[in-house]
Amino acid sequence: MTDDRSSDVVSEAERATARRLIDEINEFNVEATGIRDFRELLTVETDSHGELVAGVYGWSWGGTCWIDALWVREDMRGRRVGSRLLETAEAEARARGCVQLALDTHTFQAPAFYERHGFEVVGTLSDYPAGHSKLLLRKRLSGSLSRR
Repeated sequence: MTDDRSSDVVSEAERATARRLIDEINEFNVEATGIRDFRELLTVETDSHGELVAGVYGWSWGGTCWIDALWVREDMRGRRVGSRLLETAEAEARARGCVQLALDTHTFQAPAFYERHGFEVVGTLSDYPAGHSKLLLRKRLSGSLSRR
């Protein structure tokens, strides 16, 4: 019999199971496509005390660099920190031969920031969360080297 309980907070063991589910899906995707060029990307900025100020995390696979998280501490916003991180991710994506960058954001987060950096909305999930939308954005990278 399976344990199909659900909780608001997962334990470390449950988090490991969740990670395993993601790893299994990723392995299936690699086997199904034959594309094995998965690489993670992480760039962070810290202050003089070693505290996290900002960072970008993502990964590249199959010609796309996916930005999973880009965050800037509130007191550092408006100082081009986010722009520098995004530009760093884009340069790395180009170096990896990616033809596009992609990410998702909510309407209450930073869609205008990404649009200023050349991203376009390619998908919208309305009412997530209620009263807002989740946006899928893409930036095509011209001049990228193709590994095909």
